[in-house]
Amino acid sequence: MKRYVALARVSSREQEREGFSLDVQADALERHAERQQGQIVQFYRVAETASKREERAAFKSLLVYVREHATELDGVLFYKVDRAARNIFDYVELERLEIDFGVPVIYVAQPTENTPAGRMQRRILANMASFYTEQQSVDVREGLARRAQSGLFVGKAPYGYKNIRREGRGLVEIDAEHGPKVRRIFDLYANHGHTLDSLVEKLLAEGVEYIRSQPAFVRSKVYTILRDRCYLGEVFYRGRWYPGRHTPLVDRATFEKVQALLGQKTYLAHDSTYGAGMVRCGHCGGPIVVEIKTKQTSTGPREYRYYRCGQYSKGDHPRDRMREVDLDGQMLALFAKMRIEDESVRGWIVDVLRARGQDVQQQASQETAAITKELAQVRQQAERLLTLRLMDEITPETFRSKSEELRAKESSLALRLEGQGRQQAERHDVAVKVFELSQSLGEKWVTSDTLEKRQLLEIVCLNLTLDGVTLVPEMRKPFDLVAEGLLVSSSRGNRI
Repeated sequence: MKRYVALARVSSREQEREGFSLDVQADALERHAERQQGQIVQFYRVAETASKREERAAFKSLLVYVREHATELDGVLFYKVDRAARNIFDYVELERLEIDFGVPVIYVAQPTENTPAGRMQRRILANMASFYTEQQSVDVREGLARRAQSGLFVGKAPYGYKNIRREGRGLVEIDAEHGPKVRRIFDLYANHGHTLDSLVEKLLAEGVEYIRSQPAFVRSKVYTILRDRCYLGEVFYRGRWYPGRHTPLVDRATFEKVQALLGQKTYLAHDSTYGAGMVRCGHCGGPIVVEIKTKQTSTGPREYRYYRCGQYSKGDHPRDRMREVDLDGQMLALFAKMRIEDESVRGWIVDVLRARGQDVQQQASQETAAITKELAQVRQQAERLLTLRLMDEITPETFRSKSEELRAKESSLALRLEGQGRQQAERHDVAVKVFELSQSLGEKWVTSDTLEKRQLLEIVCLNLTLDGVTLVPEMRKPFDLVAEGLLVSSSRGNRI
């Protein structure tokens, strides 16, 4: 009995409606094998739902199988040439099976003789199939581009929207279930001081589900949502954004504020005092990370936090771990060392900090003036652009594109102007208050939460290094002098 390998492929629903379904092809291929007193020993099927990768994998598997079993096979069966080869390169591979391995390639619905004329006929059919595939790809790309330019999504709507059919067209509207969740995510991050991790926890606490099969939001999904400009009413296609027809879920001011916060990387990897890049390893320079372990005690479960280098388990890296309570003890000892009894010295340090704050304010004023000037220039450009459009000297497409660019730039500058200098000014104001409370800083540390402790560390310390089991701080000025007790070799008499 003869032995054959066969492949049936459907590439679109239109071809299936025209009678080229997998069942039709499979029946034709099996009947041909039976008429030749043979059987199909290996059958490959590529459905319409298969991805390009899956389709290529099936074709390559067929080639490998035929080459390995060439001496055992009597032919390779396809329904038609265009079901076998989608391009000239694939067709060449099939011809090589005949030439190099002696395995006939048979097209049961397009029989041709194995002669120069028959081979020319098959090559013409392969060229026609390749042309059809390439032209169809061009038509699809042009159609998708026109759809995006008209303000419609080219695929599945993003989270918060849903695809609908209206008058034969695929449109998008706000999903009544998920749309409010997107608004809540933007509001929490923009206006309530959340990090990405605390935002995930907040959504979980509020019972906000991502989807039914996956109730909890994950950090990466929240980040993707916060970065997606589609929620401003825009559509992305092939590296460009277009004005969309769908209703925005977020106003531009909120969106730009979120982008500014994300750009400043205000989110932390986890809620811990000494983790999330606060302390570096003295051995390798890597970040110190936190391990949280829960142990059962006589009074119930108790949480313990251990800090170690992220490279802890690699090579000959020291296997040092520190409990959070021990690191707290070292910080308390440092704060105790910073106590100053001389009231005049305390007054001088406060004056230095306030002077630095005034310098920062002056610098911020200069930067504010520069941003204000740039903002005025952008608004003037927008007015000139409108004038050119009214005089019909530029096309609507050019006007729309440039207007979006100028609006985005104006929004960004306005956001920078709003927050310019505030963070630095507040930081130095806090530094003065912290120093004024230095006599009771240890007590404040004990009663502070994680976020307050991190703020204190950032105010007092420039860098923190964990050298073995010792926390080594590099103090900010003038806290370095305070930590040394003001008794340094560089002192000049009674001056500092």
